[in-house]
Amino acid sequence: MTGTMAAGRGNGHANRLRPLVWGGAAGLLLVPAAAMRLLPDAGVDWSGMDFAVMGALLVGACGLYELGARLGRARAYRAGFGLAVLAGFLTVWVNLAVGMLGDEGNPANLLFLGVLAIAALCSALARFKPAGMAKAMFATAAAQLLVVGIASAWGGFAARDLALTACFALPWLLAGALFRGAMRAMTGRE
Repeated sequence: MTGTMAAGRGNGHANRLRPLVWGGAAGLLLVPAAAMRLLPDAGVDWSGMDFAVMGALLVGACGLYELGARLGRARAYRAGFGLAVLAGFLTVWVNLAVGMLGDEGNPANLLFLGVLAIAALCSALARFKPAGMAKAMFATAAAQLLVVGIASAWGGFAARDLALTACFALPWLLAGALFRGAMRAMTGRE
């Protein structure tokens, strides 16, 4: 029976963060609902479509987290994967809600689709192996900074918006460093 239970847990280890991740996602979706109900003057006015889109984003992010938890045993790998998923989720959420560059309707925000595409494509090409994932995350950070450079060249964006957008390269860089640490742990190098 013990062998059956262990086999039912994927690669033999329990994912202790699963309830926290999924519960946190559900809680995050409940915040605007509670604000609309309890604080009608707070300015929160979500439609059914807003809840559906946010729900889909959260399910997608949690599903990607599950993928990362199954793919890597090393804590550094899991942390890197989780951070990359969080960075991608926040990129989409911020752009849909208020826009990173200008407002949410500014066409410059479409450039972030390229950033996310680089993260996804490079990760898939790396077959989710730690060394390739590190390179994928560093490439994604470079793409994030490239978008800032392009937006700066176009002009018309506040320096604060450009600086905050550049800060979004940091989680991609940290994820790359975590994947590099996972690679070193797997190969026994320090």
